[in-house]
Amino acid sequence: MDALALRFRPKTLEEMVGQRHLVGEGSPLLALLKKGKMPHAMFFGPPGTGKTTLARIVANMLDAPFYELDATSLKVESFRKIFASHQHALVKPLIFVDEVHRLSKTQQEVLLLPMENHEATVIGASTENPYFALSNGIRSRSMLFEFKPLEAEDLHTLLVRVQNALGFTITPEAADYVVDSSAGDTRAMLNLLEYALHVNTHIDLMLLKSLRPAPLKDGVSSDDTHYQLASALIKSIRGSDVDAALYYLARLIDGAETPEFIARRLVILASEDVGNANPNALNLAVSTMQAVKLIGYPESRIILSQCVVYLASSPKSNSAYDAINKAQAYVTNKPRLDVPAHLKEPTRQGYLYPHAFGGWVKQDYTSKPVHFYTSSGVGFEKTLDEWLHKIRTKDAPKKASKDPEA
Repeated sequence: MDALALRFRPKTLEEMVGQRHLVGEGSPLLALLKKGKMPHAMFFGPPGTGKTTLARIVANMLDAPFYELDATSLKVESFRKIFASHQHALVKPLIFVDEVHRLSKTQQEVLLLPMENHEATVIGASTENPYFALSNGIRSRSMLFEFKPLEAEDLHTLLVRVQNALGFTITPEAADYVVDSSAGDTRAMLNLLEYALHVNTHIDLMLLKSLRPAPLKDGVSSDDTHYQLASALIKSIRGSDVDAALYYLARLIDGAETPEFIARRLVILASEDVGNANPNALNLAVSTMQAVKLIGYPESRIILSQCVVYLASSPKSNSAYDAINKAQAYVTNKPRLDVPAHLKEPTRQGYLYPHAFGGWVKQDYTSKPVHFYTSSGVGFEKTLDEWLHKIRTKDAPKKASKDPEA
């Protein structure tokens, strides 16, 4: 680690900047720590937000033996040695695993029983979302704590602390730039300051921009940000906010997200959230997905934009989504319904062929009435309702005609 970031790493909760939702007064985690309790925990969030720092502070507060491991070079035997050496100890060790999402399935399984038996307190840190990166077993034994990018105010507080300790000068424009360009990452800010100070103890904007020409971006480099931005895009389209949807689309593109990933999400949304309120939405989304596979960036951004604007502007219905969920829940939780005899192959005795009755005839298609679908009455779904009503109420001629498939 660079010297400045190491020197100003907080040693106590009071020295930490940011993450007040985790360690501020009234927070559940702080209440637990004051009682000498610490659950197994997964710290997840962007780089430089204090995950490793908090793990070290927790170990000091609990006065527990502390083991800091890196999942990228970790062997299963390392876990076993730690558990064995503290088997009969009164104070259980605290094992901190950085890059915990890189643990293999076998390594994660080795942790399950010791975590269950509280042979150690396990804290993992990751830039990736544990809901996607870790097994159900690890998650069910852990509390999940999200670390957020530091606010500009937090970074300014740290900047003043460093400036008072080192005695350098910095122009207001440079101070704003070192904060705003660091994307909420304390390590990034301190590293920029350190190398600027190697050049000159008076820091101005020109000096900083010679070392960091453009602000850092969180982009989609971590799965956490990747899923957060994708989720925000979908929710904005669902909420019919065209401009917000375009903003998140631009963020994903700027972070080098693949057009195929974005298009796949749009196809799902077209069916789940627009549905039959505008059936053409699914056609356009599928066409978008096919087009971006052939074209790629930079032109794909135009195709994606067209699709996003169309979907956000379309009437919305999740009737089909709700209906299949209800049907699947019924199949899972209720006794199976027998197929009525007149629908069974090969005889279909008693089956009434709808076309023989002008297109529709009343008959049972399930052995017990079921109801899953409720129309939203929005957009084209209103037309479908009218069609269905006309089909079922049509004064059909009662002509005799055999089922051609019988």
